[in-house]
Amino acid sequence: MKNKTRQPFLWMGGIAAIVAIAIVGLTVTEAAAAGNVFKFDLVRSPALSTSPDCVANATGSASIVQTGPVEILNVTVKGLPPKTDFDFFVIQVPNKPFGMSWYQGDIETNRKGIGHGKFIGRFSIETFMVAPGVADAPLTFDNAFPSVSPNPATGPIQMYHLGLWFNSPDDAASAGCPSAPTPFNGEHDAGPQVLNTSNFLDLQGPLINVQ
Repeated sequence: MKNKTRQPFLWMGGIAAIVAIAIVGLTVTEAAAAGNVFKFDLVRSPALSTSPDCVANATGSASIVQTGPVEILNVTVKGLPPKTDFDFFVIQVPNKPFGMSWYQGDIETNRKGIGHGKFIGRFSIETFMVAPGVADAPLTFDNAFPSVSPNPATGPIQMYHLGLWFNSPDDAASAGCPSAPTPFNGEHDAGPQVLNTSNFLDLQGPLINVQ
């Protein structure tokens, strides 16, 4: 009898989950219909200008949908090496020295060199990093860019730019790109930046337009 008693509640829970998913989808659709979508492009990193054969046709496009407490950032990249991993960051300024940087996630290209990423978080005028004080941090990785501890204290720093990096220096070299390692992946051993938002001014990155 216990199993039979619980089945209606499980069934109702499943229905509730489906309704919740539908409401989220409806919210996103309504936001888009209401015009709460900001679209913009990413461009090939200017740092690659000395390497004309490096991802010469790389392009990117992005859209931010406002859904209330969070934003949904959709990114599409094209003209990149096929079946290759890339790392996506929110950054303070688009080019070196980059400033504060936040590892947002990965984008993997398909056999045509096209990749897509969907990220949920804060991608707006309120996007920032802060370190009110100094504290110890885990020393997880020890390579060309080892983890450091403690952190430097810093006041609130707004971050409105985006950038995409090769996950591997070897992948970059295979694509005719510079292969010097950079810290822009989860293990701090990435390749060079390939796309960014330098089509916007340093202090007016695209995220500042999402109010």
